Amino acid sequence: MGARLDLAAVIPAAGYSHRMGDFKPLMPFASTTVIEHILSTIREAGVDTIRVVVGWKAERLIPVLDRCGVPWVVNEGFAEGMYSSVQTGLRSLPAETAAFFLLPGDMPRVQSATLARLIAEWDRQPSGILYPHYEGRRGHPPLIAGSYIPEILGERPRGGLRELLARHVRDAHEVESADPGILVDLDTPDDYRASLHGDPSA
Repeated sequence: MGARLDLAAVIPAAGYSHRMGDFKPLMPFASTTVIEHILSTIREAGVDTIRVVVGWKAERLIPVLDRCGVPWVVNEGFAEGMYSSVQTGLRSLPAETAAFFLLPGDMPRVQSATLARLIAEWDRQPSGILYPHYEGRRGHPPLIAGSYIPEILGERPRGGLRELLARHVRDAHEVESADPGILVDLDTPDDYRASLHGDPSA
């Protein structure tokens, strides 16, 4: 699949991993690590413009990202929550970015075919917000038009990015997916163990 220079992916990986009790991005997953698996998934979908937002334990994560050849940006205010990491990542994107995926750094079960399906829908109708949809539920990563970046950078809604995007419900579209991984994040040790064994309910 050819590289898409008009699309980007922002991966927030700056937060504390309190509930997990370990540093989630560097935990083993599928013969590699969580973050490396996510990066591979994005690249397989043809997206080469990637920004990983680092914060907590950045000194451990940065050498891995450098080895992978993936640009990273530091969110000095990572303790303020994920929205600040989204803003940090977006500030670093090229001006010509037409749309970006937002894929948290603790969701390694998402399949590259899911991203490719969203890209195909974007090419058919390049606007708004596209959400992958599995068995009646929206998941990650949304594909968000670059036209929303100034609004995202311009404020800090109490409900975070979810609240901001909800204002644009008329611009949102759901893309059906057979990928249960769009709903699976690794918050706790139980989540992690279930994900390693391929449990779609994890």
